[in-house]
Amino acid sequence: MKLRNLFIVFVLSLIVVACGSNNGTKKSDFAINTNTKRNTLTLGEALNLSVINAKNHNITSISYSLSGKGISENEVLDTEKLGKQTIKATISYDDKQEVVKQDIVILNNEKPKVYTYKIINEYPHDITSYTQGLEFYKGQLYESTGQYKESKLRIVDHKTGTIKKNINLSDTYFAEGITIVNDKIYQLTWKEKIGFVYNAETLEKESSFKYGHSKEGWGLAHDPSDNTIYQSDGTEYIYELSPETLTVDDKIQVYTNKGKIIGINELEWVEGKLYANRYQKDGVAIINPKNGAVEGVIDFSPLKKLVSKHDKLDVLNGIAFNPETKTLFVTGKKWDKLFEVEIIEK
Repeated sequence: MKLRNLFIVFVLSLIVVACGSNNGTKKSDFAINTNTKRNTLTLGEALNLSVINAKNHNITSISYSLSGKGISENEVLDTEKLGKQTIKATISYDDKQEVVKQDIVILNNEKPKVYTYKIINEYPHDITSYTQGLEFYKGQLYESTGQYKESKLRIVDHKTGTIKKNINLSDTYFAEGITIVNDKIYQLTWKEKIGFVYNAETLEKESSFKYGHSKEGWGLAHDPSDNTIYQSDGTEYIYELSPETLTVDDKIQVYTNKGKIIGINELEWVEGKLYANRYQKDGVAIINPKNGAVEGVIDFSPLKKLVSKHDKLDVLNGIAFNPETKTLFVTGKKWDKLFEVEIIEK
């Protein structure tokens, strides 16, 4: 009986494998041919497209698109977003229509400029603050701090370090980045997929919102010209959120002339550009919000040598642009200083 049962199981396995080998997906008779090298192209180069017609079908028309935007078969990529993009060819033939796709990667055509800084002022900063978000609004500095059982939202006198107002989050939340739009503070949490909205004057919580488009919440910033909110999640992606619904309208991928940049963390909008901390890196990337290009890099690594050393001292994190002074303020997790700096190109 054991041998007979084994034989039956073996036969059924063969049937399953045979049935599984035909999953109903017909292999296309067409493929997209490009002039890319390893499916990679640089911004400003021409993308040349054609279709491989292996079975010599009678093709009547072909139309191409790149990530939803119609393009020609010889298209100079000068305004496209960087990163992984999808080419789609819609092919009409023999009274039929078929769509084939191929992914390519678009790199920036310039390497990032390198910037340094000049320290204008040093101010005291709460050494217990695990800084996640930092932003000036109407002359006041707002700070969001992280860690479970330690997360806070506060208004700080940036010159003295005095905490003017403070609220503690529930122990179950790990607070992340903030941005402030029309007297409302938007604050992310790390893994809980929920954000909170507060009154900017009183810090009273008014509502909450959920986000499922990213696994985690890291940084927030916004464009004051239209209040578009930008959100990072620790990957190369930055999402553009509607300020009304907080749903994703669009997204960019952060790339240089060499490849993608991951670990995008705390964000700040600075005169038309996104400034971003990279997690575990003591530097800031200057990002074009239209296409994701890293246009510059600021090396802040020497600042860590100027703060008090202790067991819980962590990385640079926290960028705030003060529109009144046109200067940048930076600090770190568990740092006892807040630095006001002027950015200088090397």
